Amino acid sequence: MRLLIAEDDPLLADGLCRTLAQSGFVIDHVADGASADHMVSSQAYDLVILDLGLPGLDGLSVLKRLRRRGAGSSKAPVLILTARTGLEDRVKGLDLGADDYLVKP
Repeated sequence: MRLLIAEDDPLLADGLCRTLAQSGFVIDHVADGASADHMVSSQAYDLVILDLGLPGLDGLSVLKRLRRRGAGSSKAPVLILTARTGLEDRVKGLDLGADDYLVKP
């Protein structure tokens, strides 16, 4: 399975990438929203792990663009992994097409 991790925190991204790679996943990592948007528009992923607080283009904008495309990665499950704990953010993320929403510890 091929995964995209869009996370700007280097420690968290490193931990996720290492752990998932050790489990046999193929991992692509980006640290900003524009790169995440480019990757999901040019590659097919089995899962996208998306932070909302990405520099440049935020995660919700990446998600919105992804779901509007209608082909390839646009149908991939999206797991939002973020520090945003507000109910409004959760609802918006899920309404835009995220499959799940997890708050970072």
